[in-house]
Amino acid sequence: MPEFSKACVDMSNASSAYLGIVAGAIIGGIVSWWVYNRQKKTSNSQDYILHRIEELEESHDVILKKLANFDDVHEASINAISELNRKLDSLLDKNDKS
Repeated sequence: MPEFSKACVDMSNASSAYLGIVAGAIIGGIVSWWVYNRQKKTSNSQDYILHRIEELEESHDVILKKLANFDDVHEASINAISELNRKLDSLLDKNDKS
């Protein structure tokens, strides 16, 4: 190869092609590594977000169950108060009539 000789001033076509192939492979490798690295970071970020969404959904389900239980207790309390009110009204009506 004339590139390695000090006396040679010009580069041959074959060695120019080899140099282009080597430079292209290095640049392609760097770009491929960079794309892979960015995709890996994005994938890790998406996995973390999906995990947090699953945790929030579980927490949301727990809160909804607690609210449903509270609603049931509240409904039972209202029914008991309504029943007491009805009984007091009937007792007061009996006392008023006597």
